[in-house]
Amino acid sequence: MKLGVVVGQLGPTGGEHIINLAKDAEALGYHTIWAPEIYGADCFTPLSWIGAHTSRIQLGTSIMQISARTPASAATHAVALDYLSGGRLVLGIGVSGPQVVEGWYGQPYPRPLARTREWMNIFRQIVSREAPVSFQGEHYQMPLQGGTGLGKPLKLIQHPAREHIPVYLGAEGPKNVALGAELCDGWIPMFFSPQRMDSMYSEAVKIMKDDFEVAAVVPVVIDDDVDRARSQVKQNVGFYVGGMGAKTFNVHKDHVTRMGYGDAAQEIQDLFMAGKRDQAFAAVPDELVDEIAFCGPKDRIRELMGSWKNSRVTQISIGTTDLDTLRFFAEEML
Repeated sequence: MKLGVVVGQLGPTGGEHIINLAKDAEALGYHTIWAPEIYGADCFTPLSWIGAHTSRIQLGTSIMQISARTPASAATHAVALDYLSGGRLVLGIGVSGPQVVEGWYGQPYPRPLARTREWMNIFRQIVSREAPVSFQGEHYQMPLQGGTGLGKPLKLIQHPAREHIPVYLGAEGPKNVALGAELCDGWIPMFFSPQRMDSMYSEAVKIMKDDFEVAAVVPVVIDDDVDRARSQVKQNVGFYVGGMGAKTFNVHKDHVTRMGYGDAAQEIQDLFMAGKRDQAFAAVPDELVDEIAFCGPKDRIRELMGSWKNSRVTQISIGTTDLDTLRFFAEEML
């Protein structure tokens, strides 16, 4: 089992906070440090800062929004960071939801699977440098059709450090995960239950290659008071299920419903949208939290680790800045 750590808030200006986190994780044997991207800081800049101060830990984007960059723009970012870090980039990508894609990036959301497939095709062509890139799809055209008519196929000038940069897809829906198993090198699940993987993602499991990575992001709260620990995770789950989407379209609510918590998911959304956030958080079932997170005292967390160690998960990525928590997981998992 590999371990990862997720960069949270950047902390005071200057970057000392994330550098210390990365150095501690690297010294303890953590495999990857992941930087998020929603509608705050981008994911590449913190990783560049971290990469300049470390030598071994892998640098993961979790997740880079494909609507934020054209495939060529993302490829140049990825190639540059991978080159300068000595081949340490893991490019986690995702489509997010319409609230972010259309509300923040000003891009159309429909047909995300088809868009991801086209995006991956172009990205792989650019990084491989086998020929000037030419692609005519529904969502992307290189060269662009229309305009001046002067565009021409081009080849990446910078020679990559690696011909193949690993790409992991962040996804929750079964069709999206199956697409990731087909096209990508790994999967970044959110609100993931290891014991439900084979049943919820049977089509994806059938086509996963032996070296396919499953890098699950797992909330961790070490606290002797289990209920108090769970409450922190419930706030996160409640926010995504209740508020990160519209009443009629919320991929996180749909995901929790597929896990068997449909009634609770509906109650969470109704309460959240009625402005009753504390009640919405309280409506998140304890059983759901115990499936997707490590909460409670260390002995209890050791027991919860069993289902993860025996699953198809290849990396557990935790969100913490606490050195004791980093050490605990390194001792138990590595």
